[in-house]
Amino acid sequence: MDKIFLVVYKFYLSTSWELRRVLFIHHLSLNLLGYSMGKLKGKVAAITGGNSGLGLAIAKKFKSEGASIAIMGRNTSTLKAAVEEIGADTLSSEGDVRSLSALDDFYHSISDRYGKVDIVIANAGGGKVKNIDEVDEEIFDEMTDSNWKGAYFTVQKALPLMESGGSIQLISSGANLKGFPSFSVYSGTKAAVRSLARCLASELAPRGIRVNCLSPGCIETPVWTKVGVPDDQVDSVKDYMIPFIPMARFGEPEEIATTSLFLASDESSYITGANIAADGGLAQV
Repeated sequence: MDKIFLVVYKFYLSTSWELRRVLFIHHLSLNLLGYSMGKLKGKVAAITGGNSGLGLAIAKKFKSEGASIAIMGRNTSTLKAAVEEIGADTLSSEGDVRSLSALDDFYHSISDRYGKVDIVIANAGGGKVKNIDEVDEEIFDEMTDSNWKGAYFTVQKALPLMESGGSIQLISSGANLKGFPSFSVYSGTKAAVRSLARCLASELAPRGIRVNCLSPGCIETPVWTKVGVPDDQVDSVKDYMIPFIPMARFGEPEEIATTSLFLASDESSYITGANIAADGGLAQV
């Protein structure tokens, strides 16, 4: 190796300054391209709820960094649109994380194509804004099954396909740290997800698998109508929330995707069991 280096170095010294400049720029460009486009090269990422909102933004970011993407979602049309956005080679599976058989189908399809999973993003979930006297058993079970049960079994079903070096992210919410009115069930499920990340980080560390929790704050996605806020009241809700956010704005999905990329990549190789809050300071100050 030393001899090869000396030969290359002598050749470099024998070239003109102009050629050296061209070689340097070419070398720098390749390094920058590799840095910005290859953080997840060769990795397979399984993302639930990857057909819209934060899940879609994460899937697109991971794809741009070289990962192979598999997404799961409940809506056929949004799944199809997501594949067009992410890339035609994206593996998609229609299903609900509340169904263990649907999760089995999702991971079987990944196993058939890739034979492994390196990154799991347990993102699917949702909720409704309801006062405690408005919550019935159906609403309670729907949120608990989507956010807590869904996240739990998304991880469990992935583990047979994961090896040392794997990264798992549980998408929680800033609501796991704040006591907002009408969020009692939703916040409770997201606090459970946070606790799950702690337990699994300890349990899976001997297997070389890292587990972290990512807790977004108020993000510019269609989530508000999904949690039951009428379309004509969304702007009012946003105006109400802004004063509680030190950065005085809602986050963008791409900002959450960039944070997720960090947790998925080797750049966070010594981080596990953590809760990374990307919330503009909402639940931090």
